[in-house]
Amino acid sequence: MKKKKDNWILIVFILTFVLSVVFSFVSNTMAAKFDNIILSIVLVLTISFGVLFDLIGTAAITANESSFHAINSKRIKGAKECIFIVKNNNKISSFCNDIVGDICGIISGSIGAILSISISTTFLINGTLVGVVIAALISSLTVGGKAILKKVAIKNADKIVLKVGKILSTFKFVK
Repeated sequence: MKKKKDNWILIVFILTFVLSVVFSFVSNTMAAKFDNIILSIVLVLTISFGVLFDLIGTAAITANESSFHAINSKRIKGAKECIFIVKNNNKISSFCNDIVGDICGIISGSIGAILSISISTTFLINGTLVGVVIAALISSLTVGGKAILKKVAIKNADKIVLKVGKILSTFKFVK
C-alpha cells in the first residue's frame, strides 16, 4: 500500500514538472511575440483554464457514483469514464485543482508580470502601479472565479462529470 502512494507522489511531481515546462515555454514564447491585447487575452484564457479545472476537480469529489452506474447500464456514452472519475476522485481532484490549477496560477502571474512591464514601458506609466493593479486583477479573477464555480460544481456535480466523461470517451480514455 505504501509503495502505491509513493508512486502517485512521484507521478504528480513528474507530471507537474513536465506540464510546467510546457505551459511556461508556450506562454513565455507567446509573451515575447505578441502585443498587449493578445497578452491580455492569453492571460484571461490561462485564468479561465485554471478556474475550469477547479470546477472539474470539485465536481469529481462531490459527484454521486451510483448515478453513473445507472447511466452505464443504459450504455450512455461517457458513463465508464464518469465511474473512473468518481472512483479516482482524489487523484482527479489533485490533478485538476492542484496540478493544473496551480500551474495556471503561476503562469498567469508570469504573464501578468510581462504584461505589466510591457504596459508600463509602452505608456510610460509607473511600473509598480501597473504591476499591483494587474496582480490584483489576476487574484480577483482567479479567486472570484473559483469561488463562484465551486458552488456550481457542488450543485451540478453529476452533470459536470457526465460532460467531462463524454469528452474523455471521445479519446477512448477508459477501456
